Amino acid sequence: MPRLRKRSILLAGHATSLALEPEFWAALETMAQARGVSLPALVAEIDAGRAGAPLASACRVAALSHAMSSARS
Repeated sequence: MPRLRKRSILLAGHATSLALEPEFWAALETMAQARGVSLPALVAEIDAGRAGAPLASACRVAALSHAMSSARS
């Protein structure tokens, strides 16, 4: 099983930690660069639109969606 990497991120003025596999962190960093935003800003965007889903799951789905749309281009 892949080892999770935990990072602390400030969301809505509160520190939260998020644990994801290194591959997902790399995909999110690529996604943030493509959008011209910081990684914390990207995670804040994902957080705002997650509609009750766990944040880690929403981040994984966002990373996969970005990777799939990039592969189609």
